[in-house]
Amino acid sequence: MQVDELLKPFPIKEFHPFPRALLGPGAHEMIGPEALKLGFRKTLVMTSGLRGSDIVHKITESLKYHGLEVVLYDKVESNPKDYNVMDAVKLYQEHKCDSFVSIGGGSSHDACKGARISLAHDGRNINDFEGFNKSENQKNPPHIAVSTTAGTGSETSWAYVITDTTTDPDNPHKYVAFDDASVVTLAVDDPVLYYDCPVDYTAQCGFDVLAHASEPYVARLNFEPSMGNALYATKLVAEHLRTAAWNPQDLSGRQGMMYAQYIAAQAFNSGGLGIIHSISHAVSAFYDTHHGLNNAIALPRVWAFNLPVAYRRYADLAEMMGVDTSGMTVVQAADAAVAAAIRLLRDVGIPERFTDIRQDTYSKNRLGQGPTKFYQRASVIKGDDGDIDRVTHHVLGDACTPGNAKECTFETVRPVVDHCFNGDLDDLIS
Repeated sequence: MQVDELLKPFPIKEFHPFPRALLGPGAHEMIGPEALKLGFRKTLVMTSGLRGSDIVHKITESLKYHGLEVVLYDKVESNPKDYNVMDAVKLYQEHKCDSFVSIGGGSSHDACKGARISLAHDGRNINDFEGFNKSENQKNPPHIAVSTTAGTGSETSWAYVITDTTTDPDNPHKYVAFDDASVVTLAVDDPVLYYDCPVDYTAQCGFDVLAHASEPYVARLNFEPSMGNALYATKLVAEHLRTAAWNPQDLSGRQGMMYAQYIAAQAFNSGGLGIIHSISHAVSAFYDTHHGLNNAIALPRVWAFNLPVAYRRYADLAEMMGVDTSGMTVVQAADAAVAAAIRLLRDVGIPERFTDIRQDTYSKNRLGQGPTKFYQRASVIKGDDGDIDRVTHHVLGDACTPGNAKECTFETVRPVVDHCFNGDLDDLIS
């Protein structure tokens, strides 16, 4: 079924299930016993390595203590690449593993989901599965996903995102695959594991959560079961992101963002997304910049773009963001939501334009350092007509775009993309 067919008005909308989950301080200590209960014997651990922390070591040693054999693949990259997936598939096959544990954020979880899908189809290239429910075999290896950031929600959702670097090496393509067969077996969200997450990375991941919460609330899918989660997740971000970013050892802030991530993922899992994510995917494809950072820069622009078709919904979001909307008209309250998002972005120290990103801008920066000649050439974001046009074209082909609240064409979306590269946020609230 094509994306546009999924979004045509229809009385039956699909609810996608969530995996079983363990949430709260100390949950990661249950991974070994849970793996044994699930029948794990020889597991492939997939992670970026989480260098600078001892998280991977602690969890792998715990797995070994409980009698499991562990094979480690710690080369997952931000915006996980197709070759990350296929290298893990090869390692899994060579060592005759029977299960997976992913440790990290969305990159580790998504690459692991992709590896499971590939293995269920005799190691076929993961790029064959772009789209909706492309799996022909629904059975694949069991998977425990352990989150170390409050952002992606990948441990909860039926989506995974992969960057195709091989089909056209001169034009990398970051795509979303939605597949019920990719849902993990067990999700583990433990706020204690977030303590080592740097300030800037915490802030950027938090805006990924805000995008996950706000986009289904205004999406044209208008999926009623997602609305409550979307609103409450927005409220949790507004209440806890500043504390989580600037006081990283504060349990209340970290736990608040843990629940915000989990609940926001439940909202978008069936309620859809929009062009905040589409713009982010495009910029990641061409510059290997962090998804959460891209979402943060795009979010206030896309909110402003969508206002005319969803004033009431954005007025509701303003209240969740902590705005006192009493005495305001619906339009004024909706405008205040945009202002509140900009205030939050500035309060947690996120760059305001794509052209503000430099090689030393933030801790997860891969700008100009990627593994291919394409990424090595892309060391400076120019924001010129070429940048704007190719990002806009990528946006229009993204699986998230049809769900956007406002209809998207090249002519309407290009100015939004241009503003993300070159515009002043104060223009949105003047």
